Amino acid sequence: MANRETEILRLDMKQKVNVATLKTNETNPRYIKDSKFKKLVKSIKEFPEMMEKRPIVVDENMVILGGNMRYEAAKAAGLFEVWIDVAEGWSEEKKREFIVKDNVGFGEWDWDILGNDWDNETLTEWGLDVWNPDDEVDYSILDDEDFGSELEDLQNGVKKAIQIPFELEHYEEAFELVKYWREKKGYVGMMLIEKLKYEKDQHEKN
Repeated sequence: MANRETEILRLDMKQKVNVATLKTNETNPRYIKDSKFKKLVKSIKEFPEMMEKRPIVVDENMVILGGNMRYEAAKAAGLFEVWIDVAEGWSEEKKREFIVKDNVGFGEWDWDILGNDWDNETLTEWGLDVWNPDDEVDYSILDDEDFGSELEDLQNGVKKAIQIPFELEHYEEAFELVKYWREKKGYVGMMLIEKLKYEKDQHEKN
């Protein structure tokens, strides 16, 4: 008898309610891009039965813990009722933990299997990020553009390095000197150039 009562109670936790009775969770850290949201709406319109098998999880106050995006998409799809699963008796800490863990994706797609069973266009419509050769960018529109000055400006703004070998006995001293002047915001490269110019002039005079 006790098992039967438990079974009935469990079934009552899953029910169909008016969408207006649900409350969105403002602390939900998950969001969905507009393009994917439109695909989710389309999926629900075409296959509303999946909402029963993936009910929206709520607490006793009808605040959504899992399925915020499905809830919004269901409304956008024109559904007046949605399936919910009530998480009864959960602490506030457990509710917050569920909100995050419910959105963690542990698995990976086996693209070979998906590719054998479905075409890319269908998978893209369902919201999967599938590479499509038809979506390649046409860079030919840039052929007539002159980016010479922009590239030159970028090149001038890039610092270049010259590798200078030191004998092992001088390495620590050189390292400390470079470190010192960098901390003082000194331009070590110009210091080196000035010193090399001076030595060059002295050498040519002799």
